[in-house]
Amino acid sequence: MAPDRAPGLTESARALAAGEVSSRELVERALARIDAARSTVNAFRRVRAEAALAEADAADAELAAGGRRPLLGVPVAVKDDMDVAGEPTAFGCPGEFPPVSEDGEAVRRLRLAGAVVVGKTNTCELGQWPFTEGPAFGATRNPWHHGHTPGGSSGGSAAAVAAGLVPAALGSDGAGSVRIPAAWTHLVGIKPQRGRISTWPRPESFHGITVNGTLARTVADAALLLDAASGSHAGDLHRPASLRVHDAVGRDPGRLRIALSLKPPFTALPARLDPAVRAKVLALAERLAALGHIVEEADPRYGRIGLTFVPRATAGIAEHVHATPFPELLDRRTHGAARLGRLLGGAPLRAARRAEVSLHRRVGALFDTYDVLLAPTTAAPPPPVGAMLGLSGLRTDRAMIAACPYAWPWNILGWPGVNVPAGFVGEGLPVGAQLLGPADSEPLLVSLAAQLEADLRWHELWPPHQAVTDSPAA
Repeated sequence: MAPDRAPGLTESARALAAGEVSSRELVERALARIDAARSTVNAFRRVRAEAALAEADAADAELAAGGRRPLLGVPVAVKDDMDVAGEPTAFGCPGEFPPVSEDGEAVRRLRLAGAVVVGKTNTCELGQWPFTEGPAFGATRNPWHHGHTPGGSSGGSAAAVAAGLVPAALGSDGAGSVRIPAAWTHLVGIKPQRGRISTWPRPESFHGITVNGTLARTVADAALLLDAASGSHAGDLHRPASLRVHDAVGRDPGRLRIALSLKPPFTALPARLDPAVRAKVLALAERLAALGHIVEEADPRYGRIGLTFVPRATAGIAEHVHATPFPELLDRRTHGAARLGRLLGGAPLRAARRAEVSLHRRVGALFDTYDVLLAPTTAAPPPPVGAMLGLSGLRTDRAMIAACPYAWPWNILGWPGVNVPAGFVGEGLPVGAQLLGPADSEPLLVSLAAQLEADLRWHELWPPHQAVTDSPAA
């Protein structure tokens, strides 16, 4: 195990169970890497050094006594929109937030699996944007190119995994916020079925569009973390039947019919697929065909699905702004979104929620013919650090839609999607593609993603070591 980067989740769990390494060793190494990367990658908002080492010692004692749990003693990270007992949950916002008293359900389940949560990763303010920057913590940088963003809003989790600081991490996805940073950091990112991983202490997040998901270097690791974190709380509004997703890794998906869609869904603002990204997605489609699948161009009938997204997203922002202890410190764009959310939070929000049933029928008709939908994850490679930070609200929306028009419809539908690495463009910048399915299709998507991974071996590539001259707080 190279000390300068984390071994995978599966490998860490195996080595711990075999007595080849101790949890304290793994956690100490993770903490050292996190500290060394503060001036470059800047992935963490909170680091639980003392608590994590105490938990590692307890895990070592349990292992020595013959205890076995799926992630016993393995260090992981979670995004700073998830509650960890004794830590604040700032969700990218400035100010000193009070510590929470209890773990959120997803974190509680990780602990039940034996994982050691070493820290909470950076996210943009209330998870709104596809970059991870702000006055609260500076700029989180892409391990593949420090001049570029890792994406957002789970950019801290993605950067931490891509840089090898931790083996895997939880993120959340409300408009692609797991899949986008996974694409831009050469990771596997699983956005599961709504409710698969609980959002408690919230019965649902952002009126059902935001779900918790996983980021890892391999399909097996992302699926293992998903299974460990999955499960419902009694207060959850969405409680899908349980699935064992990791069991699908290595399972032959069979010969599938795959729809390739390069056309962005309807947006009020223009979006265009970068030719270099298009070429990488087409190359991935060719690999799927070479593996024996039938790949045909076909577009889902999205219609004006975007009209149902805005009320749910902005009403959720308005609720978070109302609850934050320091609203005066928030970004002006956040206040603008919250004002819109207060306007749309009544009848428009109810209409948007009701539309989901008809959208399931209309978009889901694609799966009468096809098993999986393949689409770009983003329309462009990761932009430079700071490119969107100082824009107005409208210009930010334009930049977001231009770069990331593909991911958000699956948040409205609540269905699963998996980002898989699609290669590199330009200055060695990662891009990705989405494997998308209907309700409860995580096992099929994971099986197909693992088949691609075995063929393309994307997990064997690591970011180059880089120096950066700009301060991450700039």
